[in-house]
Amino acid sequence: MTVFSAVLLGIVQGITEFLPISSSAHLALAERLFGIGRVPDFYDLMLHLGTLITIFIAYWSEIWDMVMELPAIVRDLRHGGSGTVPPARRMILLIIVGTLPLFLVLPVKSKIGTLSENLFFVGAALLVTAAILYLSDRFARGRKTERSATLLDALLVGCAQALATCPGISRSGSTISVGCLRGFQRSFAVRYSFILSIPAVLGANLLSFKDALEAGIDLSELPVCLIGVVIAALVGLACIRLLQWIAEKGRFTWFSIYCAAVGLITLIVSFVGLIRA
Repeated sequence: MTVFSAVLLGIVQGITEFLPISSSAHLALAERLFGIGRVPDFYDLMLHLGTLITIFIAYWSEIWDMVMELPAIVRDLRHGGSGTVPPARRMILLIIVGTLPLFLVLPVKSKIGTLSENLFFVGAALLVTAAILYLSDRFARGRKTERSATLLDALLVGCAQALATCPGISRSGSTISVGCLRGFQRSFAVRYSFILSIPAVLGANLLSFKDALEAGIDLSELPVCLIGVVIAALVGLACIRLLQWIAEKGRFTWFSIYCAAVGLITLIVSFVGLIRA
C-alpha cells in the first residue's frame, strides 16, 4: 500500500460513502483503473471506521440524546412504559427495526462480497441506483420525522439498506429515496439513513475483523493507512454537509445521470473485454 493508493482510496471512500453513488462500486473501479490491486482487508476495515467516525461527528447531538435514553428504555422494560415517548427513544426503536433486514443477508454475505469482482454486475447495479435516484426527486415532500414515522417505514428503509449490500447499489441513495417515498421529511430521511448505518457498519466490521486477522496485518503500513483514514473522514464530513443541502433542494437528478453514465461505461468496457470482470 503506497501513500498515493491510501490517499486515492481515502478520497474515493469519503466521497462515495455518503454521496449516493455507491462506495463499493467506485472502490472496485478504482482498484482496476489505477492498478492498485485488491485493497487489503485491514485497510478496507480502517476506511469504513474512518467514515463511521464522520457520522458520529456530524450527528453527535442526536446520537448523544439516544445514548442518554438507554437507561430509560431499560427502566421501561422492567416496570412498563408510561407517558409520551421522547423522539430520541422512538429513534432508537426505528434504528433497531431498520437494522433487522440485514440479518437476512448474513447467510449469503460471502457470495455478495464476491460480486464486486464482477464489473458487469457492478455496472448494472449502478444503473439501478440511477433509476432510484431519478425517481426520488419526483416524490412529494413528506413531513414524517422520528415522532411520526412508523415501524413499517423503518422496516422498508431497512430492506433498502439490505439490498444496498450488493456492490453498485448506493446505500445512502436507496435508503434516503425509500424514506422519501414513505413520506419522510427530506432532512430526516438523510439523518435517519446515516444513523441507521452505524450498527450496519459496526456489525460488518466485526464480521470482517476475523478475515482481516487471517489475511495478516502489516503494521509497517499502519501510518500510511491512517493517512487514508483521516482523509476519508475529512472528505466524508464535507460530503455529508453537501448531501444535506442537496436533499433539501431535491436535486438527486445529477447523481442519477452520473451513476447512469458510469454504469453504462462500465458495462460497455466490461463487455468488450477492456476491463476483465
